[in-house]
Amino acid sequence: MLHYLLKVKVQICGKLCTRSTFSLSVRVSVGISKLSLTDLIFVHQGVKISGGYYRDMLLLQQLLAVMRDVSGDFFIFQQDDAPSHRARDVVQFLEQSTPAFIPSDL
Repeated sequence: MLHYLLKVKVQICGKLCTRSTFSLSVRVSVGISKLSLTDLIFVHQGVKISGGYYRDMLLLQQLLAVMRDVSGDFFIFQQDDAPSHRARDVVQFLEQSTPAFIPSDL
């Protein structure tokens, strides 16, 4: 989980206030390449990221589509050693659905 210090603007009773040191825990995914980087993909607060959630909600619905838009038909997909990334069904899915996949155990 990442911790950010955010500068946020909050509207209270019609007045605009700025709070400069608002601490918020967020989880995000992002694709980074030599060509570009994807938009930040935020995980809803309180969600436990299992292998199924990572595969179905993050990879299938968002991240892989954006990566294909940026790089076309060929890209190398590499991820870190998070438990949801190592899930057997996630690894099998990535081996079958990406042009080149580097598992976290290499």
